[in-house]
Amino acid sequence: SKIFALSSKAICPSRKLEDGVDYVPTKKSVIFGHHFTSIAGTGPIVGPAIAIMWGWVPALLWVVFGSILIGAVHDFGALVVSLRNNGQTVGDIAGRLLNKRVRLLFLFILFMALTVVLAIFGLVIAAVFKQYPAAIFPCVVQIPIAIAIGVMLHRKGFGLLAPSIAALAVMYLSVVYGDVGILGEWNAAMAGWSIWTWVVVLLGYSYVASVLPVWTLLQPRDYVNSLQL
Repeated sequence: SKIFALSSKAICPSRKLEDGVDYVPTKKSVIFGHHFTSIAGTGPIVGPAIAIMWGWVPALLWVVFGSILIGAVHDFGALVVSLRNNGQTVGDIAGRLLNKRVRLLFLFILFMALTVVLAIFGLVIAAVFKQYPAAIFPCVVQIPIAIAIGVMLHRKGFGLLAPSIAALAVMYLSVVYGDVGILGEWNAAMAGWSIWTWVVVLLGYSYVASVLPVWTLLQPRDYVNSLQL
């Protein structure tokens, strides 16, 4: 807190610029889950695979130096800078402090990096759905669960405990029983789609999720996922 000069008196952008879409005051635990899941990504899946290929010592060293001492500090610093600049991106901040060319360069780099990440993740998830049809329903059911939690928290004034327990219960039940009977038939039918069809569907879902108000899907979905992680 000393290095970043943090202060509890500072007004965060979600309150200063509240618009009900991108700037929405949210409970701390939900915010933590949102950022934790977004940053973790496929770490819990890829991490053990890296350890198997390279050994546990390199994997543990990467966790300590790569994640804790480098990645976490970088991401937290970027978050603090964004908070102090009305939630703007690195590109917008660089453009204001330096010049418009730098802004365009940063935005181009971010766009290309995001495109590569989305393409790889879309292809990987599509391959998983094709190879393991039982994973389809548990993943799809997260969407209505997340929307329900978002509505209960931001529109109905519910507390966080009961919706969290209910969401986890439904998600774990979907893992156990999500490939039984008619659900198994549905999974098999969906697994029959081509990989490129799945990629298009997943990219379409990503777009819709990104343009909806953040409390509707992105935040509650990441929060529920963080409870599992």
